Amino acid sequence: MALTFADVTGRKLMDNSIPGSLEMTELLMVIVIFAALPLVSLRGEHVVFDSMDSYLPPRVLKFQKAAIHLLSALALLALGWLMWNTGAQFAQNGETTAQLKLAKAPFIYGMGILCAISGLVHLYLMVRPPAELADGEGTAL
Repeated sequence: MALTFADVTGRKLMDNSIPGSLEMTELLMVIVIFAALPLVSLRGEHVVFDSMDSYLPPRVLKFQKAAIHLLSALALLALGWLMWNTGAQFAQNGETTAQLKLAKAPFIYGMGILCAISGLVHLYLMVRPPAELADGEGTAL
């Protein structure tokens, strides 16, 4: 946020922006978002639509939550694998950012690893014992 503020201020007041600030902001956003993903998954802080949950029997809710965690895990593990392969291609081709000439592969590898960790978190959440549920989470189980 400070980088963007300084860049916009420099551009508006001095007709001179910070070189590579857009690239740096994008890379920092990638780091923040993907680093938080496993924690968001573990804490169950994703957006949830539970408008029908009060009408469903506990067994259906238990199955529903397990199925959602399984689908989330499969999607995140697949995404992690795809990102890892893309990172390998970027490393092989020597892909860099346009202005700062930073290698893109480490960022793509990191995204893949963090997606895979998030997938493993969802697998754990799918099979964890009900006693480990946080306050208020899954109380209908």
